[in-house]
Amino acid sequence: MNKFLLSFELIDSPLLTVCAVVAVLGLVAVIVWRPRRLVTTLVIGVAAGIAMFVVAKILEAMDTFQGPLPSGAIWWASGAVAAAAVGVVGLFRRPWPRRAIGAVTVIAALLAGSLGVNTSYGVTHNLAAILGVQALDPASLPQATASAGDPATLYQSWQPPADMPAKGSVSALTGSSKIPTGQYAARDASLYLPPAAQVADPPALPLLVFMMGQPGSPDPTALAKALDAFAAQNKGLAPIAIVVDQLTAPERDPACVDSAKFGAVSTYINQLVPQWASAHLNIVQDHRYWTIGGFSNGGSCAALYGSKYPGTWGQMLDVMGNEFPGSEHVSQTVSDVYNGDANAFQANKPSVVMAAAPAGTFSGHTAIFTWGSLDTTYGPGQQANADAAKAAGFTVLTHVVEGAGHTGEALDGSLAFAIPALAPTLGLAAPSS
Repeated sequence: MNKFLLSFELIDSPLLTVCAVVAVLGLVAVIVWRPRRLVTTLVIGVAAGIAMFVVAKILEAMDTFQGPLPSGAIWWASGAVAAAAVGVVGLFRRPWPRRAIGAVTVIAALLAGSLGVNTSYGVTHNLAAILGVQALDPASLPQATASAGDPATLYQSWQPPADMPAKGSVSALTGSSKIPTGQYAARDASLYLPPAAQVADPPALPLLVFMMGQPGSPDPTALAKALDAFAAQNKGLAPIAIVVDQLTAPERDPACVDSAKFGAVSTYINQLVPQWASAHLNIVQDHRYWTIGGFSNGGSCAALYGSKYPGTWGQMLDVMGNEFPGSEHVSQTVSDVYNGDANAFQANKPSVVMAAAPAGTFSGHTAIFTWGSLDTTYGPGQQANADAAKAAGFTVLTHVVEGAGHTGEALDGSLAFAIPALAPTLGLAAPSS
């Protein structure tokens, strides 16, 4: 498929507005073409919309969507079905121009509905992310010539050159720059280089390894936007970020651990990715400046990895993660991932790993937990893990995005809080007074 189509912005573009306007104009044209059937046509459209609304509410009550639907999603779906039903009426009524308008109305309405639902969630910004494929250009890695210095005071010592880019770059780690995946079929990771990493003599920068949710892909769009916003206010400084794949496919959930069925996901992320980053990127080699992070499913992995491998990850960022990997399908996870060993499943819950760690293990480690105030599915688990992390010795920060559910709005708000909050620990900003 054409790379332009795969990477075209779906949320922050006028495409939804265009489709909605075309659908409304088509709906009006079908209705007024022969107004003597106005009532019948309207009844068909309204009935179809109500039916969609009821079906969506039933599915929501059955927890089909693993939490409540975003407020706008159900209205976009219902409105789209109503408009499409009117378009179908036009398809079966003469003359031919009316039938053509009916076809256009159906297509535009279904597109507007799909885009509207996607925008209500606000996470998947392009078709590549929806399909779980990579559409970025291959990465061109900078030479390993980072300037030495005290990473703790980088915010003081760094002076950006005049030719520093205004924004960071995003690219795919594929081909010659692909991270070895070992016994794991990971999709190509994405790389974000902040402006300060793109100059002739760059400073060594902190490392952030991030994972997106399920269904999903290693899409860096939301993270890159947040890192660019921070860099714009901090002399081009931000972590170098790698967005990795902890799923292998949108419908799979390896539950963050190595298994016979899904492969060695933990080995890939906690060994192979760090080894590759140390060898190929201009990053601070001190692991205190390395952060493991993730959103939703990726957040649950981040909580597990940050707790289980404190020698690798100095800091942890859990954005709206499950309380523990596989929480939404426990019996299936125990069967598929742990070969029926419920004790092993229990032992890999982040709170259990934290509690079992020797005293002092997490001294100097920061753990950030965020969630939306309307996220009744994952919010309580985030609070529970935050309490467990504090009891285990982490320096814990929490942030609640008011008025947001388990959506892109909460993701954006979480990252806008978390990146500046981590910055002093990573040497990217002055310590708070």
